[in-house]
Amino acid sequence: MKTLLMTCLVLVAIPALAGAVDLESRAPAKPVVHQAAPPADPALIRQGGDTIEAAVDISLPYNGSGTTVGYNDDYDEACPYDDSTAPDVVYTFTPAEAVTVEVDMLGSLYDTKIYIYDADLNLVACNDDFYPDYVSKLENVPLVGGTTYYLVIDGYGTAAGEYTVAIDEFEPCVLDIPADAVAEGEPEPEAGYEDCYNNGCSGECDTAFEDDLQPLLGGTAGELVFHGRSGWYIPAGGGASRDTDWFIAIMGPSGQLEVTIDAVFATYLFELGPQDCAEVAVVQNVPGGPCAPATMTIVADPGSAVWLWTGPTTFEGPVDGYDYLLTLTGLQPGPVVSEAHSWSSVKSMFR
Repeated sequence: MKTLLMTCLVLVAIPALAGAVDLESRAPAKPVVHQAAPPADPALIRQGGDTIEAAVDISLPYNGSGTTVGYNDDYDEACPYDDSTAPDVVYTFTPAEAVTVEVDMLGSLYDTKIYIYDADLNLVACNDDFYPDYVSKLENVPLVGGTTYYLVIDGYGTAAGEYTVAIDEFEPCVLDIPADAVAEGEPEPEAGYEDCYNNGCSGECDTAFEDDLQPLLGGTAGELVFHGRSGWYIPAGGGASRDTDWFIAIMGPSGQLEVTIDAVFATYLFELGPQDCAEVAVVQNVPGGPCAPATMTIVADPGSAVWLWTGPTTFEGPVDGYDYLLTLTGLQPGPVVSEAHSWSSVKSMFR
């Protein structure tokens, strides 16, 4: 089990979201890479191939590094951003037996995008942004033994630069859910699902907005362990969507709220503001999981409301639903909570 611990304040300020934005099927706006892609350099010493036909053969597991500077732009995939004109490099590998892998670009020095094709050039997996610095990672990618695959290392927009890449066997994460954790209560997403449960500013469900924010209530000590479920599904209109959860929390007397997230799959925790669907933006964010807790600190006036959001870092995933945990300290102390409440019912508790 992985036990990496990350304690983060403001990592990346993701640009403002459009009015009533749907974060389930669309990513927040992302800065455009304005600089021109470096010109191709035929004399460059190649650590990866310039095309699939010239892909460099590697064996698994693999650790390597290189640069995309000096290569041509040959490929692109949307996950969710497309229109890349960045140079790309290609590796190829053939696992001897069936294996589930992860491809980690941690330590790369530019805005990466990576994807895997099978021997027929069908897209197997794709990721643009995994880490807060826009570096990519693929998790839980099943591979068939004896089948040839191609890994393309690309960039967002025209981004190019030095990269590191590690391909290892994927280690599943299993969270220990405390018996007293408060359950989210949302139905499991399925094909044709309409996410009307704690969906905040996303979607067009016919519900009162204030009840689209699920309250996170502190017990007598202002603490809460919350057991959430997230995942991916195909909405009635088709396409791909992720289950996103919107919350509201009340700051306790200290004026400092600590929120720790961990999850079976990589999951974002956002603080949102201002608290208006027409102007809401991401104030700060941390990625948690798999089995890698991350902590966000929020400082605000005691008694004030805070909007929080959770959702997978990718828009498509390998499973329908998965577990995540939120651990909060510094909430407004209140009654011991054992079930979900609407915001309307919560307000009545504090009158």
